[in-house]
Amino acid sequence: MNNMGDANVINARHIVTRLDEQIIHQDVSLQVRQGNIAALIGGSGTGKSVLLKVLGGLIRPNAGQAMLFGTDIWDTDTITGNALRQRFGMLFQDGALFSSLTVAQNVATPLFEHTTLPRATCLQLARLKLAMVGLDASVAGQMPDTLSGGMRKRVALARALALDPELLFLDEPTSGLDPVSARAFDQLILTLRDNLKLTVLLITHDLDSLLTIADQVIVLAQGRVLGSGTLAQVREIDEPWLRAYFATRTQDVITHAVSNAAQEKGNQDGK
Repeated sequence: MNNMGDANVINARHIVTRLDEQIIHQDVSLQVRQGNIAALIGGSGTGKSVLLKVLGGLIRPNAGQAMLFGTDIWDTDTITGNALRQRFGMLFQDGALFSSLTVAQNVATPLFEHTTLPRATCLQLARLKLAMVGLDASVAGQMPDTLSGGMRKRVALARALALDPELLFLDEPTSGLDPVSARAFDQLILTLRDNLKLTVLLITHDLDSLLTIADQVIVLAQGRVLGSGTLAQVREIDEPWLRAYFATRTQDVITHAVSNAAQEKGNQDGK
């Protein structure tokens, strides 16, 4: 596990969330330490995305505390709350780019809204963020609908990094990507964490992501956190969805490993 710091950047305490009389979270508590990549997993409809929005100040919980950097994001004055929001970035599911804006304008949007920098400077900084996530400067003038899925994810990540945050929320960042692109995106997250000293909370269903980049795995089910720890620790939790998840995903990993080995042998035989 990464040991860049001892402080809990995220400390959610007894979160209760109801949407249209439906109880999403009954009593959610979790902690993420500074410098860690924490993966939030759980079945469909367990409230993973809603929880990210609660922690990110987008959906107010009915009870509990959503503490970021030691401050409850839902119990602050306007100035403190705005300053707190600039300390984290969020990548929404499917990227959620503005279709009417160019790539550079999308990335620069947080700079337009939260700084007094000239527009030209904001766009120049946006190009730097695009380079940070491995995109060429030529992409800056393109529209989002001309990009591949993997490129749109990287643009969304560049936007999340626009204000030089200390914390990233990522909602299924590798969803919809082919295996090669997904692993490249995982490596990008790991590199950015290490180089920028970030803390990351991501939602994922991708076992490869859990294996390669997650320091901590948090299991959300039945409106609560059923367990939190290393991948090996959460695999010991006796919960039906979790057992099925690991059984299915383990077989997928074995299948991919066999396929890759066969392909490699074929390449060697062809030389």
